[in-house]
Amino acid sequence: METTLPSGREDGQAEAEFNTRLIEDVLARYPEKSAKRRRKHLAVAAPGEEAADTDQPVTECDVKSNIKSIPGVMTIRGCAYAGSKGVVWGPVKDMVHISHGPVGCGHYSWSQRRNYYTGTTGVDSFVTMQFTSDFQEKDIVFGGDKKLEKLIDEIVDLFPLANGISIQSECPIGLIGDDIEAVAKKKNKEHGKTIVPVRCEGFRGVSQSLGHHIANDVIRDWVLDKKEIAFEAGPNDVNIIGDYNIGGDAWASRILLEEMGLRVIGAWSGDATLAEIERAPKARLNLIHCYRSMNYICRHMEEKHGIPWEEYNFFGPTQIEQSLRTIARHFGPEIIDRCEAVIAKYRPLVDAVIAKYRPRLEGKTVMLYVGGLRPRHVITAYEDLGMEIVGTGYEFAHSDDYQRTGHYVKNGTLIYDDVTGYELEKFIEGVRPDLVGSGIKEKYPVQKMGIPFRQMHSWDYSGPYHGYDGFAIFARDMDLAINNPVWGLFKAPWDVMPAAAE
Repeated sequence: METTLPSGREDGQAEAEFNTRLIEDVLARYPEKSAKRRRKHLAVAAPGEEAADTDQPVTECDVKSNIKSIPGVMTIRGCAYAGSKGVVWGPVKDMVHISHGPVGCGHYSWSQRRNYYTGTTGVDSFVTMQFTSDFQEKDIVFGGDKKLEKLIDEIVDLFPLANGISIQSECPIGLIGDDIEAVAKKKNKEHGKTIVPVRCEGFRGVSQSLGHHIANDVIRDWVLDKKEIAFEAGPNDVNIIGDYNIGGDAWASRILLEEMGLRVIGAWSGDATLAEIERAPKARLNLIHCYRSMNYICRHMEEKHGIPWEEYNFFGPTQIEQSLRTIARHFGPEIIDRCEAVIAKYRPLVDAVIAKYRPRLEGKTVMLYVGGLRPRHVITAYEDLGMEIVGTGYEFAHSDDYQRTGHYVKNGTLIYDDVTGYELEKFIEGVRPDLVGSGIKEKYPVQKMGIPFRQMHSWDYSGPYHGYDGFAIFARDMDLAINNPVWGLFKAPWDVMPAAAE
């Protein structure tokens, strides 16, 4: 087969044919049974029917998702504990989050996502601190309930300004049957603090996605509507849901929403407080950024409290403008006028960023492989800079995520779900993009292949990437990655191997 992606892909047909052959070549290396299973997770985006709410055609991204990974094959997924503690609960800053079990899980999840917050660490904020019950063999044999009770008592004594405690259960807790719910109820009565038990043992489900769902259900069952909230709601109140303030993303989003006249009464869960979660049902509209991790609680509040929700995208000016206008329509003429004023205010900034960076990035190709919302939400931010997405996929998506992806990708785009290490390497080798955006585990192997890389889980120690200011940082970072002169100083493996064979 051809070894490089063909040019002249205006209608995507040549790209589709190339990527189809590439998938078949990769599957040919598997045993028959494994190839049959993996085939369902790999596809090429194809033209679909025109969407009812837009003039643009929708591309079909029909792949199997949200099923167990093949045993023995390296997967890049996380576990249910990671989805709950690392994503949903961990960034809530004024609560202490106990990793209940052996020390390893808590240590691995310790402050890895750059969830920025305001406050004094160890006094009224605890995001970057790690609390563990440090299970030993005797705890496995005799149970850890008593140890957990003692730990909660110590936390209350040492950190009186902590407004609550979450118990994030690791695998052994579910296996030995510790009754964390009983402990939570007992200590809640003793200390008068919100204490929530989260059954997020890592073995549950097929990925971190179930951890998100479990964490949402705990918010529903243990936090919302559990006490009277002394808070006066306003007509323009909104919640930011599913923004974890990585590198300051939620702050960048809040600036735009407040400039257009809205009041953000809660941000989940980056830089969030327990009080913001408790008063969430008083908002007029829920704005959800990471659909995969937080759609469950938004649907609950819609069903029980009648609060509508709107998915929005603050990556890149095209989607920012579209999202701001969609949000404004929920609030009437005054907010709509202020929305247009905000868009006009930042247009010179956008024009300057595009004028500076688009000539340097025009025509560059990108492959993405991340979790949550990024494999689709960041696509138009790249396109605003003249770049092209040639492959994208999710670590833990469900079918509705791929349906939503069809609004962003073009015909012929390579689609891969829960891609294995071998598959991703061979896809990159075949497509040879100008940039790969994925996670920390993929960063260094890709760079050794001679291909620029950006870590798109936590912005590679940069950010924010949300909002207009974030777009300027995003454009700068992509330019720094792709146009770094270091890539001309060594050869990629496929350029070296023929010479070695001689």
